[in-house]
Amino acid sequence: MDAQTALFQQHRQRLFGLAYRMLGRPADAEDVLHDAWLRWHEQDVSRLDDPEAWLVTVTTRLALDRLRRAKTEREHYTGPWLPEPLEPVDEAPSDQLERAETLSLSFLLLLERLSPEERAAFLLKEVFDYSHAEAAAILGIAEDACRQRVHRAKTRLREGRPRFSVDHSMQQRMLQRFLTAMERPDLTSLRALFAEDAVHISDGGGVVRAVLRPLYGQDRLARLYRQIALHTSGPETVRQLSELNGAPALLIWTDGRLTSALWVECEQDRITAIHSIRHPEKLARLEAVTKRAASASLH
Repeated sequence: MDAQTALFQQHRQRLFGLAYRMLGRPADAEDVLHDAWLRWHEQDVSRLDDPEAWLVTVTTRLALDRLRRAKTEREHYTGPWLPEPLEPVDEAPSDQLERAETLSLSFLLLLERLSPEERAAFLLKEVFDYSHAEAAAILGIAEDACRQRVHRAKTRLREGRPRFSVDHSMQQRMLQRFLTAMERPDLTSLRALFAEDAVHISDGGGVVRAVLRPLYGQDRLARLYRQIALHTSGPETVRQLSELNGAPALLIWTDGRLTSALWVECEQDRITAIHSIRHPEKLARLEAVTKRAASASLH
């Protein structure tokens, strides 16, 4: 490996973490890194005062351009759009900035409240620990403008924060209770899981069957999941507790195919939100990695 490639690889994990948080899809983040690599390869690195700053700047701006296009596409997406999880092998980054709640799917979904420009400024300042001046230079804007974007982003995120829990043990406990209730479904046990104003959000992308709008209410969610449990009660359905992006999750397999990945948000021992990724393209990478890991453990 030549020195220029080695330097890129040294920063690759941080760059991927930034691009993934910007875009919410691993494949899109990888495309951004590929484009950044092509531009990097054309550079005379010896002439750069700060190679890392150059790489972060190019990656941020490429991700920002792609996110602007993605925002338009998501406006025409069939049903709710949910972020795509990382494969488990990508969930143990060494850099402390690359872990914890800022990689969780709930946090990535919360970031969808922001404009692309706010999202970039917020991530650079609050997650990757750049100063306002440094973030402004990366974005090519005035420092005051950067401060305003970060402030607006914080305000928008605080508005969504009451519905967002990062209590790992509570999420795990509630998913276990949910799993138990799905194995012997009755309305009373299911209703006891949900807060009165709980919401169900399902992403099928118009490709598979899914609720096309958020579904609200304890009773409605209990009835929905009772029907789902009754229709998926055979031996062909396997429910597996797992983790996605470092947070508890439930994987549902049907005839050996991953058909759904669930995660929850909780408050006071009640599920306040349950999210279900059902789009096959968003599950394909996770399915492949999970199967490879299971196969390797048998040898």
